[in-house]
Amino acid sequence: MRGAAPPPAGVASIASAGLGWAGLGWADPSSGWAGGSPLPPPSGSPGRGLVGELGAEQALGTVCGSVPLRSPPPGSAGERTEALGAYRALCTSTSRRSLPVSSPAAPTGSAMAEGSTERERRLGRTRVPGNGAGSSRATPHHSVPAVEAYEATMVLSGVGDALGYRGGLWEYCTSRAQIHAELVELGGLGAITLEPPQWPVSDDTVLHLATAEGLATGLEGEALLQELAQRYVAAMSDMEGRKPGPTSILGTSQLRPGEPRGYRIPFNPTGTGCGAAMRSLAIGLRYPHARELPTLIWVSIESGRMTHHHPTGYLGALAVALFGVLGARGEPPERWGAELMRVLPLAWDYVEGAGVAVGDNAEAWPFFRDAWHRYLESRGLLEGGGPATLPPLPSPAERDAAYLGWALQGWPGRSGHDAPMVALEALLAAGGCWGDLCARGVLHGGDSDSTGTIAAGCWGLRWGLARVPPGLHRCLEHRGRLRDAARRLHALAWGGC
Repeated sequence: MRGAAPPPAGVASIASAGLGWAGLGWADPSSGWAGGSPLPPPSGSPGRGLVGELGAEQALGTVCGSVPLRSPPPGSAGERTEALGAYRALCTSTSRRSLPVSSPAAPTGSAMAEGSTERERRLGRTRVPGNGAGSSRATPHHSVPAVEAYEATMVLSGVGDALGYRGGLWEYCTSRAQIHAELVELGGLGAITLEPPQWPVSDDTVLHLATAEGLATGLEGEALLQELAQRYVAAMSDMEGRKPGPTSILGTSQLRPGEPRGYRIPFNPTGTGCGAAMRSLAIGLRYPHARELPTLIWVSIESGRMTHHHPTGYLGALAVALFGVLGARGEPPERWGAELMRVLPLAWDYVEGAGVAVGDNAEAWPFFRDAWHRYLESRGLLEGGGPATLPPLPSPAERDAAYLGWALQGWPGRSGHDAPMVALEALLAAGGCWGDLCARGVLHGGDSDSTGTIAAGCWGLRWGLARVPPGLHRCLEHRGRLRDAARRLHALAWGGC
């Protein structure tokens, strides 16, 4: 391993921030102890977003899944140093536990209350009233997504996979125009019935199920990571005809579930693929609350680098998990990228604090961040405002050319940075139109099954199944497992609300 390099420019380490989560300037300003390098909120929305909503109470809660400090840090420098020492001790503890389930921090912005009644009706959401001080129920105006929204997310993630894969014919086709011509010959989306053997799911869904069903056990901490590692290894026995990626094959071959830290593999300089991103939407479904952001970061990174130990790879997992969180909370896609940019410094804090291949990770870190900065800036979304400034890209060839400009090695959507990028672009452009979502996020000349898994799953969380032709999901391979996992995740995430 190389010597530890300094943190990438603009990314504050835990030590330099001095206050953990509050070091980013997003703690409750009334607490009197928010400090460090400020990261400004979107224009006109002070303190909003997941980082803002985490609040003062958990500003020193760890991103490694340990128990958070349950009170604000003391005022004196000496006491703060002591608190930071406790924070670091928790981060490096061998025995790691997920954050305890408690009431979510009160939103500091208007994110949880700004959705209209009509939008909540369409999303199948219900308002959960407050229950007085100390209530363990959701805060006022905290909308709970219907279980049907979770089911649509998981099922449509499989639909996007099977459709984009087409038994390997479309995943490896580099011409979107050819794919769309073949779709016309098939009679269009409404004429297709997705079922094996012509339309199986690929490795994407099998590994996404491994994540979802592992999370659905309710395990926490080290036990959860061991469970996920074991399920990823077991999933490789169900890959006949599904074409798993070489990095996933290599990574799972290096896992040693059951052994201490057997879920860790060496840093991989070529582990930039989207294999971690494609299987991580369920993480966001499991941890949708602002108070769970540390756990979300921890699970996303550690599960992601079980196969893709490279920031471009495992940060893709964090991005997709975060999309799941924001979708579940009713946030519009126009805000998702800006939230990702705010969370990246916290992700670096975790990676540095975990102490695994820190130098290698630091050296490779900037690419993902810079690629997303460029994309969001080009779409007018760097601050999370809106509407997005999207180029028309009316033809398949024009969309392929645009996606190619974001790609590594000439294959759009194959990497951890641009698979969620293609998915987000499709979500922004398509709105509630399923056909347009497929045209932009599923049927293109790149890694179409992976972008399809992400895009269709996120779309389902917002729009449900009603607009999707029944033939695309009623006979889908593993449909029952996808639905059942969604129900268990919903119960774990929202059952106490």
